[in-house]
Amino acid sequence: MDVKTGFFYLFSLVLLFAAFRVITARNPVHAVLYLMLAFSQASAVWLLLQAEFLAIVLVLVYLGAVMVLFLFVVMMLDLNMDSLRQGFWKHFPLAALVGVVIALEMAYVLMGGFRETPVASMSAAVAQVSNTKALGILLYTEYLYPVQIAAVILVVAMIAAIALTLRERKDTKFVAVSDQIHVKPGDRMKLVKVDVTKPALPPVPPAAAEAAPAPAAPGEKKA
Repeated sequence: MDVKTGFFYLFSLVLLFAAFRVITARNPVHAVLYLMLAFSQASAVWLLLQAEFLAIVLVLVYLGAVMVLFLFVVMMLDLNMDSLRQGFWKHFPLAALVGVVIALEMAYVLMGGFRETPVASMSAAVAQVSNTKALGILLYTEYLYPVQIAAVILVVAMIAAIALTLRERKDTKFVAVSDQIHVKPGDRMKLVKVDVTKPALPPVPPAAAEAAPAPAAPGEKKA
């Protein structure tokens, strides 16, 4: 076994361990950290497969931006893990069945792709360019419409996620924009005219102020 094969097995084992801990970690922050570790190991595997563009994109976009944003969001949310874990074992058989079906489908597709010889079927024009340029040619020529459809689906999913998670809080004050636009200067400040020619009342001595009876309350009769 050469060095490249040894690194492949090492990155693969760490990747499988991190992926397993993503779904088994009790703390959501720890799950996000394990997912970041899984992305880093996947990028290392892609580097061994000479897919340097995909590895750099995974590190810069997902590991450097998306997962950091997920980490901040998870840390800011007040998640009640006890309520989330309720009914877990009740739905576990169905979730396990769906997971097995997805795993079998992925295995069928991947094993079918491994049996093919993509190097022989690759055109000479694509084989002479770099990996990044070949990927760009495929995305924007043969797979242009699927890329556009995927972009539209992602935008719709983002808008749906914002609409579903947007909720009004009772302790938050909202101001209507129309009320702010139609406000008048008189509503902001009220000017009161003060007669400066009228003499001011003489100051009351402290002893007289303490000896003066307190004013009666409304409806209360004096003794």
